Amino acid sequence: MAARNHRNRPRRRRGRFGFLYKLLSFLIILAAITAGCVAFFRVNQVEVEGNSRYTVQEVIDASGVEIGDNLFLINRPQTALSIMRRLPYVEKASVVPSPPDTLVLRITESSAVASIQAEGSWWLVNADGKLLEQSGNSGGLPEILGLPLLAPAQGTGMAVEESCQSKLDSLCSLLSALKGRGMEGQLTEFIDLSASNAIYFGYGADLTVVVPMTGDFEKRIFSLQRVMETFQERGETVTGTLDLTYGDEQARLLTSRWTPETGQTVQKGEDQNGSSDGSADAAEPDASPSPAQ
Repeated sequence: MAARNHRNRPRRRRGRFGFLYKLLSFLIILAAITAGCVAFFRVNQVEVEGNSRYTVQEVIDASGVEIGDNLFLINRPQTALSIMRRLPYVEKASVVPSPPDTLVLRITESSAVASIQAEGSWWLVNADGKLLEQSGNSGGLPEILGLPLLAPAQGTGMAVEESCQSKLDSLCSLLSALKGRGMEGQLTEFIDLSASNAIYFGYGADLTVVVPMTGDFEKRIFSLQRVMETFQERGETVTGTLDLTYGDEQARLLTSRWTPETGQTVQKGEDQNGSSDGSADAAEPDASPSPAQ
């Protein structure tokens, strides 16, 4: 028995050394691969995709990438963030290595959907509430009213006093909901947040839409979309004031249009409410209901 135990001991030692040998071999191979990547995978070409406002060179300069950088050692999140910070109209950016020597910079550019005045200047705003650039005029975009900005700066989000933060949050939620359904391009003239309980905004050629200051904006904009589609199917033009403050699935169309100049408030009469399938009552304020059929 003692002799058997004596014969087994060298085998255990060889087993331990075998594991260390395999680990060392793995580390050597890994180091060789890493050294090869560092030595051979160098950036010799940078491609830019998705740009229209900015030139290829502007995007490359904003990225901070230089020819000769290692393709796999580039900090991709930091590079993408640098592009978005230095180029305000860039909404998204991604950095994609394409071995052996090409780096692809893919960007998505945003566009201005509204304007706002602050400190004697106009600022163009995208659907995320980002200040894209300072301008000498509104650029024909709807003007945001009732929301005083604090220290506006290009490439930053809109900042307001704490008492107005909830209004800013509601504005961003509204713009996001419109963008999500591809409807932000229909905004016109104004987005008025002066009231405490409702947002009024121009939509299309001659329509004002009213939504609650808080709530589920996705549902409200879905209701707006359905109402517009139904009137379009009927071949009718929607004008006046479309009130979406009654409920998630209710809408009412008033023939009188609310504007910031008139300051006319939407009257809630006793006529029947329409539903989000597009049926909506059209009634003059303080008048008997007249269904829009």
